[in-house]
Amino acid sequence: MTIKTIGHTTRRQMMAGAAALGVASTFRSAFAQDIPAKPEAGAIKMGIEPWLGYGQWHVAAKKGLFKEQGLDSVEIVNFTTDADLNAALASGQLDCGNIATHTAMAFAAAGLPIKIVMLLDVSMTADAMLSDGSIGSIAELKGKQVAYEEGTTSDILLNYALAANGMSIADIQKVPMPAADAGTALIAGKVPVAVTYEPYLTLAMNQNKKAKMIYSAGAEPGLISDVLVVNEKFLAEKPGQILALLKTWDAALAAYKADTAGSRAIISEAVGAKPEELATAFDGVTYYSVAENKTQLSGEYAKKVMPAVKDAATKAGILTKDVDAAGLIDPRFVAAV
Repeated sequence: MTIKTIGHTTRRQMMAGAAALGVASTFRSAFAQDIPAKPEAGAIKMGIEPWLGYGQWHVAAKKGLFKEQGLDSVEIVNFTTDADLNAALASGQLDCGNIATHTAMAFAAAGLPIKIVMLLDVSMTADAMLSDGSIGSIAELKGKQVAYEEGTTSDILLNYALAANGMSIADIQKVPMPAADAGTALIAGKVPVAVTYEPYLTLAMNQNKKAKMIYSAGAEPGLISDVLVVNEKFLAEKPGQILALLKTWDAALAAYKADTAGSRAIISEAVGAKPEELATAFDGVTYYSVAENKTQLSGEYAKKVMPAVKDAATKAGILTKDVDAAGLIDPRFVAAV
């Protein structure tokens, strides 16, 4: 394993229930027959950013869990901006990537052949809007400078917050910059408001005690969510490797739950912060296991979260073409674990 950094239900009668169970079992068996239990040979290139939601991959790398699942080599390629990761995924330099739900939709709308194979995390307070203390509400943003990274989860959150308060992006002064720099700009007094995510939120609040959170992703649970997407060519050629990746995530999540402090230390180091700096930041992220994915990918995530994200991304101008959001999901792999 190598790591590289780049760039800046309703109950029915018992007989009916038994029949449904039989159908579901057959359904899962059919899926499993399509996917080899042993991963194919060869390396995997996975794109990632310094975001807590992707943390279980760092736990897996540190604890040798990729090897335990039979994967020869997993190269975790780090990016500092969404744009760089997205470009690498779009150009075929990566086999798979960890990206936001709205990004997956934008890729599909642009014709990029990808599939969502797993829901990784949902952000609650780990994506948020910070004020330097001079602004206390969304309504007070009118005419003010706001630093954020365009086309990202920060863009989605900002547009959603403005719309929820009867405003639009035209009501503020946009100050586009990478999420990693937005918090720094706030601390330096260059802007009164910044939209960013962890660890940058906590780092900013630790350095400026007047900074306060005025809006977070928890206002609309699921709005900021992340998924593992796979290039369809890789999906067809190496389905066993994808299955092994999902098993690795599950093993890492189990290790995280068994030794939360130790795992958080691993993740904190990987994203460039100290565990004590992110003591509360982790509580703003919910990780999803494969078992939870079995219900989410055909339930709340597909039926509620994706439509909400699609609507927000469209209003933000990030999604300019219609896309079959639910059709992006390939549930075979979580079903086969």
